[in-house]
Amino acid sequence: MTIKQYRGRMAPSPTGYLHVGHAVTFWHAQERARATGGRLILRIEDLDLARCRPEFREAISADLKWFGLQWGEGPDVGGPFAPYLQSERRAAYLAALKELHAAGCVYPCYCSRKDVAGAVEAPHDENEEPIYPGTCRSSDSIAVDPTPWPGGVNWRFRVPDGEEMRFVDLRFGEQRAVAGRDFGDFIVWRRDDVPAYQLAVVVDDAAMGVTEVVRGADLLVSTFRQQLIYRALRIEPPAFYHTPLLLDEVGQRLAKRNAALSLRALRAAGVTPSNIRARWIAISERDIR
Repeated sequence: MTIKQYRGRMAPSPTGYLHVGHAVTFWHAQERARATGGRLILRIEDLDLARCRPEFREAISADLKWFGLQWGEGPDVGGPFAPYLQSERRAAYLAALKELHAAGCVYPCYCSRKDVAGAVEAPHDENEEPIYPGTCRSSDSIAVDPTPWPGGVNWRFRVPDGEEMRFVDLRFGEQRAVAGRDFGDFIVWRRDDVPAYQLAVVVDDAAMGVTEVVRGADLLVSTFRQQLIYRALRIEPPAFYHTPLLLDEVGQRLAKRNAALSLRALRAAGVTPSNIRARWIAISERDIR
């Protein structure tokens, strides 16, 4: 039996300065890689060019290094699975979309966000994608070819309604969801011709040989969506380890909008990486209740 070398990854998006929530999650990824003698990858998820900015991308490497993080592959050091910028990996995403289309797993959707959010059948909270009501799910839509240019419509993955799905998270234990009830048909390619997160992350993690994904607990439901993409593409999924979300002083999930808790702002205020780790990593390692 061949034992794979542990390969983890950090995948920040340059849409703002990194905050302590990112740093703590990445620290867990580094420690899990080190514990097994594995390798950590830095991948920049810069597909949304309208929101990504050069100054944020330039700050990522400096801020991560200041915090004490190291990686063996990435945009700055290269590696066998380059490029490590998602904006340079379009061909791989398009090939995956074509394969999903050939398998009958995706269809074009002409609905706007307002259309979906306004549907009676689409309850959702602010952190979750609305459950799609199936407006464009007709069987004849499969005849539309997404290549060579899939823009102009949203391409949705057709979930197997009623299928009970499960996976074992290495931090939170067994997770269950029912397709079509807990999440619906989801977007894999956006109408503005940008590959969606769900598709891009699967393609990249598979191509880069990632064996374990360490990320925040807000993405637990997304794991079920990605499991379906892995299955449709006939790829073995990695293991998953979701970290508890860190909250700010008012109990809200840490986000880039809280500039005071960015690594850059904390550094400017004289806070040291050891100070941050002592406080925030300790919080993240408390027993889950």
